[in-house]
Amino acid sequence: MAGCNPCQVLMATRLKLSKRNTEPLVDATTYRSIIGSLRYLVNTHPDLAFAVSYVSCFLEEPRKDHLAAVKQVLHYAVRTKSWGLRYERKEEQVQLTEYSDSDFAGDVDARKSTTGVIFFLANNPITWQLMK
Repeated sequence: MAGCNPCQVLMATRLKLSKRNTEPLVDATTYRSIIGSLRYLVNTHPDLAFAVSYVSCFLEEPRKDHLAAVKQVLHYAVRTKSWGLRYERKEEQVQLTEYSDSDFAGDVDARKSTTGVIFFLANNPITWQLMK
């Protein structure tokens, strides 16, 4: 993937992947290795957190469409490799801000919701979490 073309979209809108599909299986070791690397990258690139968490749900039996979604994330990561967290010190009033969002039963298999939250302290992200 070193010479792949970058893309502007992290994940297809309303992408619904399932554990119970009929696509052919792919090499699980390679899939898990890529996911592990992406999970490490999420520490400095929180924009990847949802997508990486979503494709991590298919580690047991990765299929061709799951790998296609992972490759889409990699293409996006190539485009955004110069992005990342940047912390600045400011002398103004320090304010804690929180944002959250949920997809309300977006998991096709378990019908569970996915919720994400991020906290900013003085416009700097300090923690984030994705919950299923």
